[in-house]
Amino acid sequence: MSRRSRPRSPKARRASEARRADRYALYEKSVQEPDADIHLIRRVFRKHTGRPPRLLREDFCGTALLACRWVEQHEKNRAWAIDLDPQPLAWGRQHNVAPLRPEQAARVKLIEGDVRDIGHEKVDVTVAFNFSYFLFKTRSELRYYLETARATLKDDGMLMLDAYGGADSQRTSEEERPVGRFTYVWDQHLFDPITHSVLNYIHFEFKDGSRIRRAFAYDWRLWTLPEIRDLLIDVGFRRVEVYWENTDSKTGEGNNVFTRRERAIDDPAWIAYIVALP
Repeated sequence: MSRRSRPRSPKARRASEARRADRYALYEKSVQEPDADIHLIRRVFRKHTGRPPRLLREDFCGTALLACRWVEQHEKNRAWAIDLDPQPLAWGRQHNVAPLRPEQAARVKLIEGDVRDIGHEKVDVTVAFNFSYFLFKTRSELRYYLETARATLKDDGMLMLDAYGGADSQRTSEEERPVGRFTYVWDQHLFDPITHSVLNYIHFEFKDGSRIRRAFAYDWRLWTLPEIRDLLIDVGFRRVEVYWENTDSKTGEGNNVFTRRERAIDDPAWIAYIVALP
């Protein structure tokens, strides 16, 4: 048998798509929409203050994609991005901060630490997105975080959170969504109706049959909107608003357009933004 005709050894075979994939890049592509978030932040802030927001704090920032996109939007925009986990911060520094122009990169500060302990000059807007603050499982823990978040704001500042819920969020299930050449899988693995503790995973599946199981894990409490609103009022916010996702009339699905609502119809799976004004 000639050298050329010998079968390749297993080590020489092409690695699976799962082995070649970058889980943080997959997460950003399947979960985050920074441009839509920034549009909503600017629209709501300007409605309340009559001026554009310039200083942003991104709590639980992960790879700091939002903060980096923020400083790209305007030459006066600055951002602080804070997370306790050094790994996504390092990834974000390489993949999101490094590609910025030097003057843009100088206007975003990545900080490793507990969001409840980090201080700096007061900002126009503090955000905690992707339900990240759900990691606080007790009323006292969440109350303390909201207190510290309020302290980060200017007198006319704004805190913005997102939340999810509905009957479908209170049962074990898996939801699949194609995203380009891979499939995003949201796995609601456990739900406790007494404590509202949830254990969720994100998996990624690829066209070659390979899979990244439990690429991300979330051990949370599923907080309800009334609980969150009450706590925001308790810590001194004078006004709390809910921005509810509208529904596409053709598909019956959310259309990523959020409007302020006082009441909403029953929805088995909803996403909303909460705006709090000091």
